Amino acid sequence: MATKPPSDYSESSIRVLKGLEPVKQRPGMYTRTDNPLHVIQEVLDNAADEALAGHGKKIKVTLHADGSVSIDDDGRGIPFGLHPEEKAPVIELVFTRLHAGGKFDKGKGGAYSFSGGLHGVGVSVTNALATRLEATSYREGQVARLVFSAGDVVEPLVARPQGEGDRKQGTSVRVWPDAKYFESSALPMAELTHLLRSKAVLMPGVSVTLVVEKTKDSQTWLYKGGLRDYMMQTLTGEPVIPLFDGDGFADSGNDNFAEGEGAQWCVAFTEDGAPVRESYVNLIPTSAGGTHDSGLRDGLFNAVKSFVDLHSLLPKGVKLLPEDVFARASYVLSAKVLDPQFQGQIKERLNSRDAVRLVSSFVRPTLELWLNQHVEYGKKLAELAIKAAQTRQRAGQKVEKRKGSGVAVLPGKLTDCESRDTAHNEVFLVEGDSAGGSAKMGRDKESQAILPLRGKVLNTWEVERDRLFANTEIHDIAVAIGVDPHGPNDTPDLTGLRYGKVCILSDADVDGSHIQVLLLTLFFRHFPKLIEAGHVYVARPPLFRVDAPARGKKPAAKFYALDEGELTATLDKLRKEGVKEGAWSISRFKGLGEMNAEQLWDTTLNPDTRRLLPVQLGRIDFAQTENLITQLMGKGEAAARRALMELHGDAVEVDV
Repeated sequence: MATKPPSDYSESSIRVLKGLEPVKQRPGMYTRTDNPLHVIQEVLDNAADEALAGHGKKIKVTLHADGSVSIDDDGRGIPFGLHPEEKAPVIELVFTRLHAGGKFDKGKGGAYSFSGGLHGVGVSVTNALATRLEATSYREGQVARLVFSAGDVVEPLVARPQGEGDRKQGTSVRVWPDAKYFESSALPMAELTHLLRSKAVLMPGVSVTLVVEKTKDSQTWLYKGGLRDYMMQTLTGEPVIPLFDGDGFADSGNDNFAEGEGAQWCVAFTEDGAPVRESYVNLIPTSAGGTHDSGLRDGLFNAVKSFVDLHSLLPKGVKLLPEDVFARASYVLSAKVLDPQFQGQIKERLNSRDAVRLVSSFVRPTLELWLNQHVEYGKKLAELAIKAAQTRQRAGQKVEKRKGSGVAVLPGKLTDCESRDTAHNEVFLVEGDSAGGSAKMGRDKESQAILPLRGKVLNTWEVERDRLFANTEIHDIAVAIGVDPHGPNDTPDLTGLRYGKVCILSDADVDGSHIQVLLLTLFFRHFPKLIEAGHVYVARPPLFRVDAPARGKKPAAKFYALDEGELTATLDKLRKEGVKEGAWSISRFKGLGEMNAEQLWDTTLNPDTRRLLPVQLGRIDFAQTENLITQLMGKGEAAARRALMELHGDAVEVDV
């Protein structure tokens, strides 16, 4: 019998990606790949950051007939002298190194106090995904130019004095995006126009121009009135009360926030028309919102609630919730955050926890004062919010009536919520009684229910549906959520669903991951329509807590990290803030039961600061997913599991 030759796996099999190779290998990790807009935006953001720092008044974007795009600004010009440590021209480093730029150097004396994020990839990603990129810098009476192709220098830096007649400052970048990295090489014009207009809105006095060579069209945006002008032009419905606009920024005496941090906003309340909702952080559009939006929502709600309570306007039996105030709100919000943390490389959602308090702390007192100075307007706004609350409560009661005829008795260990509004309610399936205790104390009693689970849940992949209820834990889960087990082709009655979000909450360790998998298996096999309708979520509690000492004016603080990567980033941030090595203490949570109620609320239950992931099938179809789970969870699948582990074992991170 012939022996099978060993697979060719040796030292030479290991490949180290250098320079911009990682971007070319996996462009989707660094940018949008449906079209080149985001790589163009990286260049535009650099020009906008110059204007934001007070060094430019004009930005011009030209769409050339040959498919290339150029961005010109009148800022300071990228420095082109040799970098003191790297011994290469600074302009070359900016375009060829993933983690090089002027925005890491914060604080007094830094090149940028406020800028669009600190991912450290930026314009080098644009360069990596371009067939050609020409960069020209006008600075201190000289002009310097160099050319790249696919991220490599093809025409080295040449600097020469500018002519006497055309001395100018600024940067000009012309990019030819490489079509092979994008599904479509065409730029979405509506999105580009909106982006350019929003830059002009957020920087009153700065003109932004778009020139299209093919059609010879050109358009310039210049807003001197800022957010208010923009909102008036964009709204489709008639405002119920005058626009509420304002701003607030921390001064040097603020103990909680850095000098200059804060926000500008303009809010309109309408009874009809599609709401306008746009938010930005340091001029970066955050299309998926984030913690600054939550801060605006929090500030508006608390100000309106305070006004309603002060004037005793709330009818008996009506409870006001944030979405009642926010339901008919349109807003444009521009936040300034010194060290913004974003979700994903394309910066579509702000994750900085402090931004909730930052925005709320300026919006709430300003609106409270305004409402009490204009009591009639305040009463109109309160009326709008109360009407929304009554509509929501009536809808909740209708659903309750339909499901009230059921004979199932809710499980005794379920700590239910007070609200009957299904869309707003959440149930957390919590691992263990001790964690269940912390969760009960830390939750929002109005809308959050807790169902503690004892031990590991049964692996239900090969359990027949009529035998499911023999298991107490699964029986309790089904009765608590109010939906019967069903298959992928069934049409179950979802009118009995008692919670809009069913959240799996387990420890951040290996055992917790196992329980998470068992519960996901249960929902995929026996409650697939809940996943399809977007009702199943996974909560992500942190694994580490870092206790940091006082830093200058900043008091001692606690930081939470989801995993090793976030822990490293947190420690790096503390080092940048001048905290001595080892002055902090790091605790690792062995389980949720170690967290007190306040910690569990802050990190895992609070809708404004938690990490809650929706469970979705994504692009893989049902049959493929079913086949994969059979290999992972089937009792007679040991050989298939082994083959799967041999194939993908090197992609797994082990937490020992």
